[in-house]
Amino acid sequence: MIVWLNGAFGTGKTTVARELVDLVPGSTLYDPELVTHGLGLMLPRKRLEEITDFQDLPAWRRLVVETGAAVLGEVPGVLIVPMTLLRQEYRDEIFGGFASRRIPVRHVLLHTEETILRERVAAPDLAAFRAALPWLGEDAHAVDTSALTPRQAAERIAEAVRDGAGACEIVQTPQPSAETLASGVLLFDESDRVLLVDPTYKPGWEFPGGVVEAGEPPARAGVREVAEEVGIELDAVPRLLVVDWEPPEPPSYGGLRLLFDGGRVPPGTAERLALPAAELRAWRFVTEREAAELLPADRFRRLRWALRARERSTVLNLEAGVPAE
Repeated sequence: MIVWLNGAFGTGKTTVARELVDLVPGSTLYDPELVTHGLGLMLPRKRLEEITDFQDLPAWRRLVVETGAAVLGEVPGVLIVPMTLLRQEYRDEIFGGFASRRIPVRHVLLHTEETILRERVAAPDLAAFRAALPWLGEDAHAVDTSALTPRQAAERIAEAVRDGAGACEIVQTPQPSAETLASGVLLFDESDRVLLVDPTYKPGWEFPGGVVEAGEPPARAGVREVAEEVGIELDAVPRLLVVDWEPPEPPSYGGLRLLFDGGRVPPGTAERLALPAAELRAWRFVTEREAAELLPADRFRRLRWALRARERSTVLNLEAGVPAE
């Protein structure tokens, strides 16, 4: 299990974490700053000059998960992780990575009075923390440390964790170990805007859909995923729009990605969409231009060609998001 101690910079997370290790049997302190230090030594100066925060590096986020999982493989128990994490999409990626390895996460927010924070925290860091508070307040179990010693704060956290507080109910999707086949379904409103969903377990928006199960027809898999993810029961098998071969790019194994046309959602249906809270955070209908701002580049390329295929009533064969010649 992971106990992730979040909070503004300079609020004593590491000190509290050391006290917490004494209180939680079989626990180990895991500081992701060690990952930061290692990358700082290994990466070329030119790459380091391109960033202002190591958390912006995909390698940092991936290594935080891989290293934590490896440590738990050596010393099973509880990892106490003191690390400020203010970008919700990074929280999704890191906590989702742990969840995919069947490692539960308890998210705890060390909160301190504003007057104390202003004395300890630089103005830009404090502004970033304030901006993150709306989602942090909903996601994490908050412990007010304003009048507590580090030991007292650790005691409060240990008790809360024992009671199940801060449980991160994020979807647990196993990491693929080979190429996968996945089906996505495009659903449209009366203005031909396409439906996108915001997963809790990875960064970026997505189409309703998922991995095709063994022995399952791909189109039927798309129908199943639409019902599970947004509560819409399609009354017909959706029409195939694109077949896209996604090349392997470690740590991803790649595979075939199919997009189907699920048609227009009946008026009034959108207001009744039911999202599984542990898997999807939000939904919205967007134009193609708006989708370019929300989707990762590979998914947007796939969407763009799927929309062209829909306009032409054809099926397109893509390789890495580009029509195969």
